[in-house]
Amino acid sequence: MCLCGLLSSSPPLSTHSTIKASFHLTETSQNPNTPSFLLPNLLSFALTVSLASSPLSLAIPSLNSQSSLLPPTTPFSQSKSLQVGLENGKIRPCPSINPGCVSTNPKSSSFAFPLRIPENYSENAIQKLQEAILRTQRNAKIQVVEDTPDGQYLRAEVDGGFGKDVMEFLVKGDVVAYRAMATKVTYVYPFTTALGDSKGQEERMKKIIEQLGWYAPSFDSMD
Repeated sequence: MCLCGLLSSSPPLSTHSTIKASFHLTETSQNPNTPSFLLPNLLSFALTVSLASSPLSLAIPSLNSQSSLLPPTTPFSQSKSLQVGLENGKIRPCPSINPGCVSTNPKSSSFAFPLRIPENYSENAIQKLQEAILRTQRNAKIQVVEDTPDGQYLRAEVDGGFGKDVMEFLVKGDVVAYRAMATKVTYVYPFTTALGDSKGQEERMKKIIEQLGWYAPSFDSMD
């Protein structure tokens, strides 16, 4: 008796059907009245049903899965795309993955108070700021000076400890907000915490403030 036509035209069976087929096979094999020539065909049928209804294929992940194709997000990969420029008209906070940073944005862990321009200051504040940067910083380059609806924005690039550092300023009235940040973040395998601290940026700003003669509030001055 050939079951080839039955197998080719039958839809896939469920696991429940597999159990019933195996149980029926057991009963048939134990029946002494079952013709012996039917047993090989029944064994082939049971094996085919088991393979066709096996749930193992459900455990194989789809090649079309998008989540497996996305690159992993790590502090190192984030440090490669540090953003500069104003954010909603304000100086940006320090990135959490960049310890070599100081910012007047209150959301920063390394916070600094904005500078105050003295009253009756007759000089061009943004021009004096450029001069102070060029005089106190190594290989300083003024990259951007522009008027914005939120004040005058200045960005400069200077030599840092592991590469170039970026300094950003926003002059609005007699208040100067700023951020000084290392653009290159260094990691030592296998640690995921970057090397560096904000002390270098604080010393850099201290030289600029002394050159300008402007008032720079600090936590120490509040004691």
